[in-house]
Parts: sequence; structure tokens; C-alpha cells
Amino acid sequence: MTPSINRVLVLAGGISHERDVSLRSGRRVADSLAAHGFEVELRDPDASLLPYLTENRPDVVWPALHGASGEDGALRGLLEFAGIPFVGSGSDASRLAWDKPTAKTIASRSGVATPLSITLSRDAFRELGATSVLHSVAERLSVPLVVKPSRGGSAQGVTLVDSVADLPRAMVEAYTYGDVALVEERIIGTEIAISIIDTGDGPVALPAVEIVPLSGVYSFEARYNAGETRFFTPARISDEVAERAAEAALTVHRALGLRHLSRIDFIISADGTPWFLEANVLPGLTETSLLPQALEAANHDLGWVYTALAEAAVRDAAVLSE
Repeated sequence: MTPSINRVLVLAGGISHERDVSLRSGRRVADSLAAHGFEVELRDPDASLLPYLTENRPDVVWPALHGASGEDGALRGLLEFAGIPFVGSGSDASRLAWDKPTAKTIASRSGVATPLSITLSRDAFRELGATSVLHSVAERLSVPLVVKPSRGGSAQGVTLVDSVADLPRAMVEAYTYGDVALVEERIIGTEIAISIIDTGDGPVALPAVEIVPLSGVYSFEARYNAGETRFFTPARISDEVAERAAEAALTVHRALGLRHLSRIDFIISADGTPWFLEANVLPGLTETSLLPQALEAANHDLGWVYTALAEAAVRDAAVLSE
């Protein structure tokens, strides 16, 4: 039996590069929950948050914080310490998914295909010499490549590299957003995202969303500006490939220990293989985001799903406290 829920605190904003996206996601969640009769407060996390939680304890917290402030596990760990139920993955699983090289390793060990890659810290890049390091990378990895920060989302700091001569600039761009960069071979194919929800009966993969940016690059702007990207839900792939991708997504979700909701991103190569790119513990929830599109394709009402996830969070917390 689920304990009753009245007050929901939605956390949105934060200080990450994805603040604006977080505010949009948070507002959408808050509006959906309020429409279903909950008393909802939308709050920007700051130095007053923890004292506020002590004095005004909500029934459940919904962290709609993108970027480090909401997805690296730190805030979630504090909520766990405080014994406050919250929607989404726990702190340990969030840390695993937040670090792309770690998530790739876990996915690979679980039998899911991942592009060949190398992880380079800024310090190693400098100490070993940029020229030597990039020469070694070029010998082992074949263009086209993708260079991205090892942590972060919304394609910030990501560069598509079609020539080895472009690698130095791509590394600089990635290091602008973090101290570790991931360089991986770029799989050419169909880009899809598979969202997963678990309202209490086990994780379920929603219809795959196919992503076709008009510019050819699914950049930050292409993600959040209406009309910049075409989406096909369900994706234009065969039923067999769609099932294979859904199973791969569920495998990654379980292997990382994720809960309630996630989004697993893939490239489908010409032979139908789903290649794992990254896992998101907090999928975007804006008007152009992929999880809401997948819910709509599955004929799920947003408000009902968000309510069910909040109830699942409270129910899970009650079980853990027993």
C-alpha cells in the first residue's frame, strides 16, 4: 500500500550549464502534478534547501535538475541521508551513469555493444604531450570520431570529428566542460533514444524515438529549440531491431541499478546492432524532450505517469525504512 502523498517538492534550476533546461523540465513536472491535485512547490536549490527540508518536510521530492547538480548523485545522497523519498535513481547508480566511461564499461560487460574509445584526463593530455597523445589516438581509433566531456549532458562540449586535424580543437572544447574527455569512434546509423519507466511492476521500455536533427548534429540548440529536429516515434526501424534495442536498454538500466525512469541512447548501425552511447538518470522533460514523446506514443498520460512515479518513490522509501 502506498503512503498518501500531498506535498511534492520539485527541484529545478541549479548552477549547471543546463540550468535553463532544468527550469523548463521542472515547470512541466510541477504543472502536471498540480493538475492531478497535489500541493506542488517548485524550488531552486540553494544554501537554504537543507534547512528548509528539515522544517518543511515534503512527502516526496522530484529532482528535475539536469547536469552535475542533479545527476552526479550528490544531492540524491543527501536526500537519502535525510530519509526523504525522491523520484529517480539512487546516489550510487547516479554516479555510475553520470560518468560516461564508467557507464560504457558496465554496459559492455553486460553484453551491450559500445563504440571503441579512450578516456583522457586533461592532466595526462598535458603531461604526455598533446601531439604524442593525439598521434597515439589516431593510430588506434579511426575517423569519424566523437569527442565529449566524460560527464555532462545536452551535447554540451561534444564535437564530431571527421579529420584527425580537428582533434586538438575538439579536445579543447571538451575540456571546457570538464577535466576528462572521452574520444570514441563514431558509429554511422540511426540515432534513437529509449526511455524506461518503472512505476512498481518492473522497468518497461517505451517506444524508441528516432532523432533526425535538421543540421545533421543533435546539438544543444537542436535539442531544445522547436523545429530544429525531426522526431519519429516509434523509430523507423524494424520490429526485430526495435526489440533488440529495447532489451539492450533494459539491460543497461538494470546493470547500472537505475530506478523509476531513465533514458538510454543508442546508434543503430547498418547491420541492426544497437550501440550504447550513454545513460541518463534524469531524461529531459521539456516540450521537445524525448521521454514525453515516448509516453505519448505509448498512449500514457503524462500526469498519470508522473503521479505513479511519485507514488513509487514513496513506496520504495517505505520499504527501505522497514
